[in-house]
Amino acid sequence: QVLLVESGGGAVEAGGSLKLSCTGSISLNKCEMGWYRQAPGKEREMVSMFNSDRTTTSADSLKGRVTISQDNAKNTLSLQMNNVETEDTAVYYCSADCRGNPLYREIFWGQGTQVTVSS
Repeated sequence: QVLLVESGGGAVEAGGSLKLSCTGSISLNKCEMGWYRQAPGKEREMVSMFNSDRTTTSADSLKGRVTISQDNAKNTLSLQMNNVETEDTAVYYCSADCRGNPLYREIFWGQGTQVTVSS
């Protein structure tokens, strides 16, 4: 079992910045890490993620506004969000895709952190 705990969510005004963090119970380099979000009435969508070759992929709507980073020494995944928009309001989830790791073989999710952007 892999435990992921997000923090850093809250209320922010449009145009502002926010940094989300996720701390894992294992070394995060054992899995492929990413951030997802789910807005009310919508499906969960990818925000930004690390690929298997350590490159990153971000959603088109967020490119240029988000930066994903990972500190393996601290078992922490971060998401810096700049110039936030009201459409960014959602619950943000940290994800660890451990399907390629023979110890885990599944995807783990954090409990989520709420981000609310006001105009």
